[in-house]
Amino acid sequence: MPKITFIDADGTRTEVDATEGSTVMENAIKNMVQGIEAECGGACACATCHVYVDDAWAGKTGTAEPMEEDMLDFAYDVKPTSRLSCQIKVTGELDGLVVHVPERQA
Repeated sequence: MPKITFIDADGTRTEVDATEGSTVMENAIKNMVQGIEAECGGACACATCHVYVDDAWAGKTGTAEPMEEDMLDFAYDVKPTSRLSCQIKVTGELDGLVVHVPERQA
């Protein structure tokens, strides 16, 4: 079972066991990770599950599709490694993934 580490704005780390085939957002909600609101439930229709993929993992999570890029326009403090966690599928290759949660969601 892959592990994901969420680091919030104050540096608090939350490590969760993630289910392959699910999304990073689903695992955050299931484990009550602070700062991930997911108001649209993972439909890529808001930006309230915004995360920053750790630089070491940015190449492994893929790039945002056009619809995700459009939604990121509404996110708070977008950076080059910004992603919507609802759009990152958990695979065995992502075991150890680290994402940072912004200080607030849009």
